[in-house]
Amino acid sequence: MRTSVRRSRGDRPGGIAVGQAVATLLATAGLLTTGMAAAHADTAAPAAAATAKPGTDTPALVTGLHEEVPATGTAADAARGHLKAKKSRYRIEDTSSQDLASLGTTTDRGGRQTVRFQQKYRGVDVLGGQYVVRMTKKDGRRTVTGTSGSYFTRLKLPSVTPKVSEKVAVQRAVAAASTRLGDAPLHAPAKGKKPGENPLSGKANGVVVLPQGDGVLARHITVTGTAADGSPVRQEVYIDAHSGFPLLQYSGIQTFGTTHTAAGDTDDAAPAATTDEASTESVPSFVVEGSGTRYNGQKAELNLYKGSDGTYQMIDYGLRTAEDPFNGPMLKTYDARGVDAAYASGVWPSGVKVFSSATPEFGADATDAGAVDAHWAANKVYAYYKDHFGRKGLDDKDEYINSLVGVTANGGPYNNAFWDGTKMVYGQGGGDYRTFSADTDVVGHEMTHGVTQYTANLVYVGQSGAINEAISDYFGNAIDLEANGQSMDDPDSGLLGEDLCTTLGPRECALRDLNNDMTTQKDFIGVTARGDSGGVHLNSPIFSGALWDIRKAVGGDLSDQIVYRALTSYMTPLDDFTAGRASVIAAAQELGATQAQVKTIENAFARHGIVPGWETKLGTDTDTLLTGVNTYATDVGAGGGKYAVSRSNEDGSEPYSVWLGDTSGKGAPQLVSPNNGDYNVYANTDGKTVVWADYSSNGVKIMARPVDGGLAKQVDGIGSDVSGLVVDGDYVVYTATNPQFGVTNVRYVNMKTGEVGLVDGGRPYHVSGLPSVKDGKIAFAAVTPDTNGDAVLGINVFDAATGTTTAMPVSDSVQSVGQTAITDDGVFWIEDTDLTDGGKAMVRRAGLDGTNPVTVVPESGSGSLYAYTLTASDDAVTVTQLPPATSWANETLPKLYQVAPDGEGGPKRVSCNRGDQAYAAADTGRRVLWLDGTTGSTDLVRRDKPVGKC
Repeated sequence: MRTSVRRSRGDRPGGIAVGQAVATLLATAGLLTTGMAAAHADTAAPAAAATAKPGTDTPALVTGLHEEVPATGTAADAARGHLKAKKSRYRIEDTSSQDLASLGTTTDRGGRQTVRFQQKYRGVDVLGGQYVVRMTKKDGRRTVTGTSGSYFTRLKLPSVTPKVSEKVAVQRAVAAASTRLGDAPLHAPAKGKKPGENPLSGKANGVVVLPQGDGVLARHITVTGTAADGSPVRQEVYIDAHSGFPLLQYSGIQTFGTTHTAAGDTDDAAPAATTDEASTESVPSFVVEGSGTRYNGQKAELNLYKGSDGTYQMIDYGLRTAEDPFNGPMLKTYDARGVDAAYASGVWPSGVKVFSSATPEFGADATDAGAVDAHWAANKVYAYYKDHFGRKGLDDKDEYINSLVGVTANGGPYNNAFWDGTKMVYGQGGGDYRTFSADTDVVGHEMTHGVTQYTANLVYVGQSGAINEAISDYFGNAIDLEANGQSMDDPDSGLLGEDLCTTLGPRECALRDLNNDMTTQKDFIGVTARGDSGGVHLNSPIFSGALWDIRKAVGGDLSDQIVYRALTSYMTPLDDFTAGRASVIAAAQELGATQAQVKTIENAFARHGIVPGWETKLGTDTDTLLTGVNTYATDVGAGGGKYAVSRSNEDGSEPYSVWLGDTSGKGAPQLVSPNNGDYNVYANTDGKTVVWADYSSNGVKIMARPVDGGLAKQVDGIGSDVSGLVVDGDYVVYTATNPQFGVTNVRYVNMKTGEVGLVDGGRPYHVSGLPSVKDGKIAFAAVTPDTNGDAVLGINVFDAATGTTTAMPVSDSVQSVGQTAITDDGVFWIEDTDLTDGGKAMVRRAGLDGTNPVTVVPESGSGSLYAYTLTASDDAVTVTQLPPATSWANETLPKLYQVAPDGEGGPKRVSCNRGDQAYAAADTGRRVLWLDGTTGSTDLVRRDKPVGKC
C-alpha cells in the first residue's frame, strides 16, 4: 500500500445534570450573522456584523471584517493588537498574555490564519472561555476577517484561592461520581475486593473558574476506575472551591455509542503542503508492504515495519517521506486483548504489544481481533484529513497515533469504542457484536474526537457535547464512504455502526442514521449528565442530520471544507446548537458559498429545528411546581402534603438554597435555609420538619427546621459527603461516606434526645446505605462479610429504640440490593438475582419483622422492570426504571412506573414526558414529585395518578 496520501483530492452505554445551572454554563446564544464578501455576484456577501450573547459584553461571532493589522511579529501578537484596538467592540479589558493565553496559530492551504486564545481570570483558566481571531496574510499584509467564541467579561471573583483542600475535593468528587442518579443499588465487591473498597479514585487538576454569574471558583478533579459492569469510568468533576459541593460532572471518555493540549503557536508557518506535492512512491525504505483480511472479507494492504527479531509489526511509517524518514506520522496498532477497558482509559496498560506476524501476510487471528481493520482504517483516516485539509494527524503536529484493539469489560465483551484524550480504544465485542474496529466509521469517529480536542475542544456534555459527537459522526461517515467507495445515493449511506453485528442486517444493526428527520421540537431530549453526558449521543443526530443533509445538497467536497472550517476556526468549547449553526453558515460564507448554497444550508438546519430561539418549552403531561430549579443532583423530598427541594437563581450561579412548598401547588414556596453562601442540598421533609445538608469549606452540617416556622438548627456535623437524607418524626437518617476508604454507612440522629449512631455500628468492612425511616424504624441495604470474608448482601431494619436489627428475607442468590422504603404495609426494597439479564430487578415487600414476603414487581416476564430506585406511600410504590443503554433513546432514560403495594394490576407509566424523570419522591396517596428534564431545564413536577400507557 505504501501510502494513502494521494496526488489529487477525492470528491468525497447525573442529578438533572443539564438543567439551567449547567445549561447556562454551556449555552451561547450565537445567532445567525453575516459573512465575508466573495468575488462574484451570486456569492453571499452581506456587510460585517456582530452577534451578542448573554453573560458577556464580548460578541459571540463577528464576520465580514476587512481590518488590517501589522504584518510583522507573531500572529498572536497581531490578534491581540486587533482586540485592543477595537476595544469598544470586544470590551476585553486586558489583552495581555495574562488574560489571553495563546493556544496556538494554524494556517490552512488558503493562507488563512486562526489564532485561539484561552481566557484566564487572574491567572486561572475560565472553563470554556476561548476566543478566536481569523486573519489572512497575503502580499505581506495581514487582515482580520472575523472573530468568535466566549470571553466572559462579567467575572468578579473576590479571590482565586480555594478554601477547600485538594484532599477534600477529591473525596467529594469520588463520592459524586459513585452515585449519579439518586441512590444506586449496592453490589457485592469485585472478585478479590473487600466490601467498602472503593473502585474509583480521584486526581486533582488545579482550579478553574466556571463562568456562571460573577464566576465560581472550582477544583477540577478527574475520577477514574471501574463501573460495576466493568466499563471504564473517567469523570471530570468540578467541586466548588468555597463549599466543596460538586457543581458539574461529565464523562472524559468519548465513546462511539482530557485535558486540551495546546497546539502551540506556529505563527507564520507556511501553509500545509497540498497532496500534489506529496509523492506516492517516495517513502522510507523500512516501510514494508503487507496485507490482511478485513472483517468483511476484503483483502487490505497494510504498511508494516520489520523488527530486529524478523517479525512484521503493525507500525505504519508509510505516511513519511524518504527525504525525511525519521520525522512525521507513525500509526501503531496494539494487541490489548485481555485488558479491561478501565485499565486502558487515560493510562497505558502494561504488557500490551504491537500486533506482529512471522510473515507480512497477517492471518485469521489478526482479522478476528480487529487489528487488520483498525490498522488499515487509521491510515485511511489520516489520509482523509491530509488529502482534504492538509492536516498533519489528529493534533496537526504529526504526533504518534496509537490504537488499542480488543479490550474487555470484566473479562467479557466490551461492545464499545472510545477516544480517551490520547489514543483510540476498541472493544473486543461479543454476542451480537463484532470487534468495534470492524466498521470504518467507528475508527473515523473516534479519531475525529482527537481532531476536535485539538481544535474547538467542544466540552463533552450537553449541546456542546452533542455537537462534538455530531462532528465525529459526520466525518466518520464521510471517511467510511470514501474509503469503501460507497455513494451517498446508497439508501444505507447515512448509517453508522451498521457493519458491527454478527447476524443483524445493516439497518437493524446501525446505532445511528445521519439520514434522519429528527428535530429539536419532537426529538430533543432533556437528559441528565447521569448518563450520556447530558445527551451527547441522544441529541447529536439532530445536529449531524442537518450536516448530512448539507453534504447531500451541496456536495461532499464543499460541505466537508465548510464543516472542517467551522470546527477549526469558528467553534469554541461551550457552543450550543444555535452557535454551531451560526459557525457553519459563517464558514460557508467565508469559503465562497453562493447565496443559493447558503440558503440550502440554512434550510437544512431549519428542517431539523435548529433555528434561533428553538429552545422553547416542550409539551408535558405534568403539573409544574417550580420551573428552572437550576440544581444538579440534589434530590427531592416530599411528605404530608409538603415538598422540599434545593434551588438556585436564574443563571445557576447562586449557591443552592432550600425551598418548601405545598405539593398541591397552592401558594408560593418559602425559603427555609439561610442564604449564607453555602450549598444547602439533599432536602427532605415529612410535612412537619425540613432537613438538609449544608456544605461549606468547614465540612457538612445536617440542618433541620420546623415546617410551621422557627429557626434552623444544626442537628449533626460530619466532615465527609452525605446522601439519601430522610426524616420522620424525631429521626433524621442519611448515608455518610467515609473519606478515607469511600465506605458508606447509614447514620441516624434523634433530634429530641441528641442521640447519634450508625445502624451497623461502624464495623470494619460493613457497608450500608439507601435508608428509609418511619416511627423510629430504619430500613437499609447492607453489604457485610461472612465468617469466610465473603460479601453478603441484605436488607435490614434497625429499631433505634431497642438497638436491634432484623434481616429481611432476600433471595439466597441475590446479587444486588437497592433502595428501601417503609410504609404502613412494611418494608419495600429492590433485589436483583441475575446481573446477566441487562439490569431487570424485582421489587419485594415484607413486614417489619421479616414475615409475609411478597414480590410486588417480578424480575422477569410480564410486568418486570429495570428497577433502579423506588419511593413509596401507603397507597402506591413508584419505581424508577433505568434500562441498559446500548444506544441512547427516550426509552433508555430514567422513567417512572407506579404499582399498588400488593402488585395488583402491574406497573403503570406515571408520565409520558420526554427526557429524564429522576429523584422521585412519594407524597400522600398516589401523588409523586420528581425533577424532570424534558423542557431542557430542571423542573420540579408532579402527577397525582399514573398516565397508564404511553
